Amino acid sequence: MLERVKAALPALPPAEQRVAKLLLADPRAFASLPVSELADRSHVSKPTVVRFCRSVGYDGLADFKLKLAGSVNEGVPFVHRAVDEDDKPSDLIVKVVDNAVAALLHYRNDAASHAFERAMTALSETARQRKRIEFYGVGNSGIVAQDAQHKFFRLGANTFACSDGHVQLMSATMLGAGDCAVIISNSGRSRDLMDAAEIARKKGATTIIITASGSPLAQMGQLPGQVLLAVDHPEDYDRYSPMVSRLLHLIVVDVLTTGVALRLGENLRPMLQEIKRNLRTKRYAQ
Repeated sequence: MLERVKAALPALPPAEQRVAKLLLADPRAFASLPVSELADRSHVSKPTVVRFCRSVGYDGLADFKLKLAGSVNEGVPFVHRAVDEDDKPSDLIVKVVDNAVAALLHYRNDAASHAFERAMTALSETARQRKRIEFYGVGNSGIVAQDAQHKFFRLGANTFACSDGHVQLMSATMLGAGDCAVIISNSGRSRDLMDAAEIARKKGATTIIITASGSPLAQMGQLPGQVLLAVDHPEDYDRYSPMVSRLLHLIVVDVLTTGVALRLGENLRPMLQEIKRNLRTKRYAQ
């Protein structure tokens, strides 16, 4: 949560930067002080404090303080334990699992519920209208895009996943109003994905961008009508193949899938049951 604020700090208006600096100086005090005291200490108005909370991805001050209190008071470990060349297998097990658990718990506190609400609403409406839901990613993110396509395909959605930059551009060009393009990126700096996101937006589709806050791709997700699902982590992806980021992206996909399935309601259940029956028949037929 604090990492997200640090990343967003340069792009905030001067008044909101003062609120951010007050937060970073003493997160525990920020979580407990009333809005009037926060405004006085930051030398800003009360509405500015609320605008700051929304600028960094939360519903408002109450939502922000609730997540902040959970982050600073639960004692969730957030030390990313880098592996070393002389680590024994037992060391690797502890470090890799601890890194994953810490990242997942912190993302639970960081996740902006209002952004997920907007994404689920857009995806549900697209699925109902039988419009197109497309998932774009490259490298490890391309694998996450394929997983997302498989999950949404089972919901009866008209889905497509692609990890080839040229095909992404062509596919984005064929999108239109009512369609959704879900862009998944660890770094948020892939030129191909940025181009695909820009084309999809210009064609009238809703882009749902899953990436690191403060990145160029994240800035595109903050444009009107688009959705940013910020995913931040301390992983050094210059040294290692991304592991924690992939897990976090898969979690985001699972949350979206669950939310959309609930919104599609009872009409979805008979189809899922029929799929299971058909798979069971194929699997066990002699």
